[in-house]
This record gives sequence, C-alpha cells and structure tokens, in this order.
Amino acid sequence: MESDRCEMEPTAAGGRDALTRLEGIHALTGEHIRLTLAGGVIAGYEVLGTPEEVEIRQVTGAQAGGQELLLIGPGLVDLQINGYAGLDLNTHPLQADTVRQLNERLWAEGVTSYLPTLITNSDEALRSGLSTIAEVCETDPNHNMAGIHLEGPFISPEDGPRGAHDTQYVRAPDWELFQSWQEAAGGRIRIVTVSPEWPEAVDFIERCTGSGVLVSIGHTAANSAQIQAAVQAGARMSTHLGNGAHPVLPRHPNYIWDQLAEEPLWASVIADGFHLPDAFLRVAAKVKGERLILVSDAVSFGGMPPGTYDTHIGGRVTLTPAGRLHLAGQPALLAGSALPMTAGIAHLAGRGIASLGEAWAMASVRPAGLLGLPAAQGLAPGAPADVALFTKDAAGIRILRTYKRGQLKYDARNVSADRDPHDTGFTR
Repeated sequence: MESDRCEMEPTAAGGRDALTRLEGIHALTGEHIRLTLAGGVIAGYEVLGTPEEVEIRQVTGAQAGGQELLLIGPGLVDLQINGYAGLDLNTHPLQADTVRQLNERLWAEGVTSYLPTLITNSDEALRSGLSTIAEVCETDPNHNMAGIHLEGPFISPEDGPRGAHDTQYVRAPDWELFQSWQEAAGGRIRIVTVSPEWPEAVDFIERCTGSGVLVSIGHTAANSAQIQAAVQAGARMSTHLGNGAHPVLPRHPNYIWDQLAEEPLWASVIADGFHLPDAFLRVAAKVKGERLILVSDAVSFGGMPPGTYDTHIGGRVTLTPAGRLHLAGQPALLAGSALPMTAGIAHLAGRGIASLGEAWAMASVRPAGLLGLPAAQGLAPGAPADVALFTKDAAGIRILRTYKRGQLKYDARNVSADRDPHDTGFTR
C-alpha cells in the first residue's frame, strides 16, 4: 500500500549515515544492552547484563560505571490520535502546517509512528482532511505517520455509543464513498472504525478486508449476532473498548462482553486511569493477552496547561492538573483524552496490571505488529532504529530522547526551564 512506502521513506540526505551508540535497560526484556544505530536501522545489539544482574544492581544501588542506567524501548506506535498540544486534526479546513506541527510535537512523547485520526464529519471535511494529511506524507520525508485512522462516520447513531460524534453526519457504511475518501488519502487509510449494527456492514467489512484496510468495531450498539458476523467478515479490532458505549448496559449479553469473547479481535484501550476502571483493564489484559494494545485517543487539549477551554464544536471543557478532561461544570462527564500513551504505560505498570515491559509492548511492538509495520521487530538487529530513551519513577515516565530511523528527533537536554513548555526541543 502507499502508506507502507510512506512509513519507510528515507530521511533527509545524509541523515541515515550517522552512527549512534545507546546503553541502558531494555524496557521489554530487562537486559542491560548497548545498541548501535547506523544506516537508519539497529546495526548492533550487545547484551551487557542479564535481567537478574540488573535487578541485583538496582536492589544494591550499584549501577554500571557509577551511573543510573536509562531505559530503552522501541518507539511508541499510537493508532488513534486526534490532536495534541492545541493542534486539532478535526478542524475544517485542516491545514498542512497543523499536521506538520503535530508530527514534531509527538517526538517529545516518544511516538515514532502514529495514525492521525479523523472522526465523523461531512463528506467535504473528511475529503479535505484526508487530502491534507496525504500532502504532508508526500512532501515531508521527516514525518512519523504510518497511515490514517478513519473513526466514523459509519458508527451507531444512538446516544451513548455515538459519543461526541456529530449525529448529522453519522451514516450507513458506503463502499463507494469510502473508496473516494481512500483515493483522497492516497491509499493511506489503514484503519476504519465501524459499527456492525448497519445492514450494509458485513459487505462493507468484507470489501475493506479484501483491500487491506483493518476494520475496527467501535462506537457500536450492535447485538451479539451482528458482532459475530462482523468478525466472520474480517473485523480484527475493537476501538477503545469499554468507551463509546451506553452508560447502562444489560448484564448480559452486551457488546462489550461480546467483543471480549471474540478471540480474533484485538482490543485497544485508553488506560489513562480516567476512561476505564482498573478491574476492566485487568480483565481485558487476561482475556486478550498479546492482543491488547494501548492508544492515547488524545485530543487537542492534551499536553496543554490546566484550565478551561472553548472547543470548536461550541462547548467548554476543563483540563485538570492530573490530565483529566471533562465538560466544564460537569466533572463526571469526560470530554476526551488528554494524556499521551506514556501515561497509560505508567498507569498499567503502577497498578500492577502489567509489567513495565508488557505495558510498553502494548504501546509499541504490538500495535506495530497489528499493522504489519517493520517496527514490530522492536530493538532487534536489522529493525528500524525507532527508539525512545526514558526514565520512570513515582511521578511517571519522562521521555529523554527519541530517534526515528536513527535520527535524533527529540532531546530533552535541549529544553531549558525558561522556554515555552510547548517548544520541546524538536530536531528535524
């Protein structure tokens, strides 16, 4: 597909020739490792200590060379992000500069690949937004987009499952219309979120699957038979499972249980500590195993200072110091996600729902594997040199450096205390 070529495009001339060596603790395995990055790939992988030796040093306080070792993980892969740091992909008309700025802002969050996500909107707005993203993919060799996630408009029209999607644009699956959007996107739509409750859904899912587009069930009020039929037709994922749902569901059956029970379905979850209770996350982790992945589903207010903001759809929202985004004056009603995937990783690890390595894998190699990206190889020799260096403590995860195809894209050492917090040391 065109988006595969987009993902693997070389960086600027000469950018892949530099040799870089990194040393630290492999976030997924716990080994003390040294990586060599050269030619845009991981050219060398040396084990300097076993996980057991690393644990002994951590317990005794004896670190290599007298210094605390950094953590090293594969770059994060976010399959659902609507915006961040005041940058909104769902404004109309979408400007190319907005996409470019978002690309750069995400380096600071350790994200080396992501799917810009467009939600339910008019035909004109979606076509225009898709064309703009495609334009940036074609003209900016330094981007980090691995395709596009189209979340709607083929979703449930019911209050609750529809979420914040505009009801006037919700419609039944339409293959010809989708094809016109795919053409505008230059073939880059990789995921489309669909509700199987529509009579047209099965045929649409089969056509998408046949064309290489991953169909994800989401924003749905579908019954058990409809979900089963969608899976048989080729649906492979659940979009932010547990959210985009009625506030009250039948004890059983219901569409959340049904999706959990469908073994072929991967499940994406928002694990920021606000969208889902820990009990649900524990169950999802046990049931889905390696088919559970994290998404941020972040909106434009993510990474912004706490306060009250006006949205372009006419509402007011409040962002708390903890990163919880809710409707102004109605703290019980969430207004979207405002935290990066590192917050989800830290939450899962901090609550004992998953180890740090498992949680990092949910946000990196697993989503990459679902999309068939080369980054699914992780830190193995020959894999793309998409790497994040970070620290983790009681305050959470802090990204220190991010590399894409071996190029240093973000360095926290370039961020001074007196600079704008949104000017985060990008390196093009």
